[in-house]
Amino acid sequence: MASNTSPQSGHSHFEADVAVIGGGLLGSAIAWGLARERQRVTILDEGDAAFRPSRGNAALVWVQGKGLGMPEYAAWTYRSSESWSRFAALLKEETGIDVGFQRPGGIDLCLSEAELAACADGLKRLHNQPHMVNYPHEILDRTAIEKMLPQIGPEVVGGSFCPLDGHCNVLRLLRALQASLARPGVTYLANHAVERIERQGGVFRLMTPHGICEAEKVVLAAGHANARLAPMVGLSVSVRPQRGQIIVTERVRPFLHYAMSGIGQTDDGSVLLGTSVEEAGWDDHVTTPVLAAIADRAVRKLPLLGALRVVRSWAALRVMTTDGFPIYDQSLSHPGAFSASCHSGVTLAANHALALAPMIAAGNLAADLHVFSARRFDVSQAIPA
Repeated sequence: MASNTSPQSGHSHFEADVAVIGGGLLGSAIAWGLARERQRVTILDEGDAAFRPSRGNAALVWVQGKGLGMPEYAAWTYRSSESWSRFAALLKEETGIDVGFQRPGGIDLCLSEAELAACADGLKRLHNQPHMVNYPHEILDRTAIEKMLPQIGPEVVGGSFCPLDGHCNVLRLLRALQASLARPGVTYLANHAVERIERQGGVFRLMTPHGICEAEKVVLAAGHANARLAPMVGLSVSVRPQRGQIIVTERVRPFLHYAMSGIGQTDDGSVLLGTSVEEAGWDDHVTTPVLAAIADRAVRKLPLLGALRVVRSWAALRVMTTDGFPIYDQSLSHPGAFSASCHSGVTLAANHALALAPMIAAGNLAADLHVFSARRFDVSQAIPA
């Protein structure tokens, strides 16, 4: 990685094969994968002043229920779940950090017959779609659920189960990714929000307040900022903020041996409750009514949670596309420019590292990713077959 500093300006100049804009879970996973492909990578990160979507997740690697309206997304999610064990093993081998990945199967508990019927109907419609990937799942009644989770509350009437679901320790995941990037050929630049992107002579020039980075390829993985940056490289990324709030309890002995929607126990004993789904604009504050609703629903599902002390809570703004499905794109007018936007940065991390990054390194997205192009929102543009 070449760099130099102008004594007059104090600004630095970096050169890379690929510049990745965004240092959260998405950008870090892509950068990690690019480094494995022997690409010289520079990560330009806005810093902690950014709206960090990576903060607002429940650390789930979740398959069930995803893909209604786009079966290709179900297949993409399934593929990542299948790759997660290898991904976690590679991170541990490189860094010594165990990201706590487990795949015990996932349960989504229902508190009424109406909820259970809606859950069953949704899964039926999902799996009845043409070209839908066939993965195991089932609807369980209360008796079956109680054998798996004896602690359930009296209102639980049943739920859904998928053996492919799992979870990880998301703080250690991000730490492992960052640690693994501390290698020759990779440069991480904090507080380098990209203000402008230009393309000159086949090279991208990324301007930041503290310097310039030149690269043959550029990857937009900057979350909400992708909407602003995409037009600079001939792309369009329509995303909006969606708030999610999370409650974290004190650490207790392991008792939850399944991944669960809305309730999760990390390998260090903390219990995560949430998250909410709120169209709150750019407000990332926690609110007492929402936190109370999250806690109430969790205690109704598992009454033993009522005895645990809350140690912290937070909110974050997810990156939500127009239809909720990911956007993966490459520019036709600016060859070498790519974009990636999604709200499932944990679930899809293995794909971003092991599948998407090699495509970017090779300079072309595979045909099966064309369905995720933002051109699906523009009827005047044809998506390549």
